[in-house]
Amino acid sequence: MPSNAANPQEQTVDISLKTDAKTLTYLDAIILGVVEGITEYLPVSSTGHLILTNAALGLDSQSPVYKADGSLVMVGDEGEERPYTIGEAAYAYVIVIQAGAILAVILIYWRTLIQMLMGCLGKDPLGRRLAINLIIAFSPAVVFGLLLDDWIESMLGGNVLAVVGALVVGAIAMLLVERWRKRKLAREGDAAVEKTIYELTSKQALMIGFFQCFAMWPGTSRSMATIIGGYVAGLSPAKAAEFSFLLGLITLSAASGYKYLSDGSKMLEALSVGPVLLGCVVALVAALLSVKWLVGYLGRHGLALFAWYRIVLAVIVLIFIG
Repeated sequence: MPSNAANPQEQTVDISLKTDAKTLTYLDAIILGVVEGITEYLPVSSTGHLILTNAALGLDSQSPVYKADGSLVMVGDEGEERPYTIGEAAYAYVIVIQAGAILAVILIYWRTLIQMLMGCLGKDPLGRRLAINLIIAFSPAVVFGLLLDDWIESMLGGNVLAVVGALVVGAIAMLLVERWRKRKLAREGDAAVEKTIYELTSKQALMIGFFQCFAMWPGTSRSMATIIGGYVAGLSPAKAAEFSFLLGLITLSAASGYKYLSDGSKMLEALSVGPVLLGCVVALVAALLSVKWLVGYLGRHGLALFAWYRIVLAVIVLIFIG
């Protein structure tokens, strides 16, 4: 007979510990949903912001998670099991909450998605070309994601200093590529013609896909990496953002689905279903507003504002953790 069943007093202690432990509240879910929705498609790193937010909310705790009966939630292979922590559950939720942002892109770009569907049915050549290029751009993330996911999560997942480093490196890259693009346009003058997302070649789509892989470093920003890749491929800021959104629809769906399949059952044992769903709904609303705003802003001003924001945020975080 299990020891906690044989010792009622020990079971009572376990339940008490579970009750006192920090877990995801409805307010936490609203805050995380707003952060996710606003930052997912901005080139500032939603994962980095959510890791920082988890830390600020006390959701990065290494305290073990208890079930309702007082037993520990365990993870790992048989014989090597260990307690599942609230920090691990919250980090898994950082990935799963992206479902709200995914739905936002579906609602905004539904016409383009139908065009790609018709293309796959042989009825729209441009839609077919775009769909193929998005799959090509997604392929590097599949390979490197499967190879490096566990290593990245163990080494960098929840690491605030890693996020700070990525924020700064990404900011420098954004300032440099923005300067390069403006010089290129000034040099070419009226001869400068920027592509539409339907004019990308397969090689250019693959290059953008490799740029996206840099976002596996938490704090880098998937949208930043793919927008920069779009710049290099000859897209305007607004069109680079549009391709980034559509690529993100595939990438984020795959990442969220994989995380839910691999960690979802444990996450739901640790976190209440109500707050989990609420955070996704809030993320949807915030992402709808964020995407609409970003396309217009990038078309007028480019990436520089977001680069300086990243640097300021990194300095503030260093001051607080120092």
